[in-house]
Amino acid sequence: MKALAIGYVNVRRMLRERSNIFFVFIFPIAIILLIGLQFGGGFDPVVGAHQADDGSISQSIMAELEGADGLATRTFDSEEELHAAVERGRVQAGLSLPAGMDEAARSGERVEMGFVARPDGAGPQLQSMVAAAAADVMRPVGAARFAVASAGADFDEALAAAAELSAEVEGPAVEVSAVGESLFPADMGQFDLGAPSMLVMFTFMTAMAGSAALILSRSLGISRRMLSTPTSIGAIITGESLGRWGTGMVQGLYIMFFSVVLFGVDFGDPIGAFLVLAIFSGVGAGAGVLMGATFANDEQASGVGVMLSIGLAALGGAMFPLELFGETMRAVAHAAPHAWAIDAFSELIRRDGSITDIVAELGALTLYAAALFALAAWRLRVAITRP
Repeated sequence: MKALAIGYVNVRRMLRERSNIFFVFIFPIAIILLIGLQFGGGFDPVVGAHQADDGSISQSIMAELEGADGLATRTFDSEEELHAAVERGRVQAGLSLPAGMDEAARSGERVEMGFVARPDGAGPQLQSMVAAAAADVMRPVGAARFAVASAGADFDEALAAAAELSAEVEGPAVEVSAVGESLFPADMGQFDLGAPSMLVMFTFMTAMAGSAALILSRSLGISRRMLSTPTSIGAIITGESLGRWGTGMVQGLYIMFFSVVLFGVDFGDPIGAFLVLAIFSGVGAGAGVLMGATFANDEQASGVGVMLSIGLAALGGAMFPLELFGETMRAVAHAAPHAWAIDAFSELIRRDGSITDIVAELGALTLYAAALFALAAWRLRVAITRP
C-alpha cells in the first residue's frame, strides 16, 4: 500500500504542474492534428478558377474539372482573389478562363487560359489534369475549325456534329495495376499514421521527464526521510517506479482517448492496445527511474532526457514511418523500444490484428522494461542508501 501511495503522489505532482497543461495535454494533440492534416490520407487537391464570362467553352472546362476524380474545384470572383488564394495555400492551383473564348474559337484565333501554382506543391500534376480537361473540351473545336477551313461548313453546325461524334467515340482503355504489396492500406484513416507514433513518442518522453521529480525528492532528502520511517527500500523503489509508470499511462491514455474521439482513430483490439501502452509505459518508467537515480541535477536530467527521447523516437520510427526505412536501417531501428511499440500498433490498427499477432512485440517490450527496471532499482537503491 505504501508503494501505491508513493506512486499516486508522483502522478498527482505531474498533473498539478502548470507547465504540463500545455506539454502533456495540448501539444501532443496539436501535433497529431498537424501531421494528419499535412500528410494524412483523404485529401483532394483544390483547383481554384475564375470565369470572366459564362461561355460554353468556359462552362464545359469547369464541368470536366468538377467531374474529375480526386479533384475539388472552387470559384473566385476575380483573378486577384484567385492569385491570393494560391499564394496563401488555400487552393493548390488556379485557372483563369478569360472572356471571349467562344468568339476566339469561332474566329479561328488561339484560345488562351491562365494557370498558376506554387512551386512547392502539386502544381505540375494539377497542370496536367487541367490541360487534359481543356484538351477534351477543345478537341471538337479543332475538328469544327478543320471542317470550316476545308469544306466551308458553318462553325456552329460543325461544332455540334463534332461534339456529338466525340461523345460517341470511346477513348483508349487504360488498366492500372499495382505490383507488389502496398506499404499502407488503401482504407487507412487520415490520422492512423500519426496518432500511434505520437502516442509512443510522448508517452516515453513524459515518463522520462519524471526523472526530474525523483532527483528533486532525493536532493530535498524526502527519499531518505521515507527510509527512516517503517518503509522498506523496496517499497520506495516500487513506489517511485509506479509513479513514473503512472505518468506515462496518463499521457498515453489521454492521447489514445482523444485520438479516438476527435480523429476517429481505431486502435483495433482494445486489450491488445492497452497491453502495448502499459508495457511500453513500463519501458519509459524504467528509463525515467534510471535517469533520476543517476543524475544529481534535475535540469541536466531533463535536457538529456528530452534529447534521448527525441533521438530514440527518430530512430524507432516515431517521426518517419518504419515502412520507408531500408532493410538494414529497419533492423537498426529495432534497437529502440519505440520500433517494437509502433510495429504492435501498426498490426492492430492497419491489419486488424489481435493479441496473438503482437506476441513478439509484447515480448520484446517486456524484456526492455524488465532490464531497465532491474538496472534502475539497483541504481536507486545505491543512490538512496549511500552515505
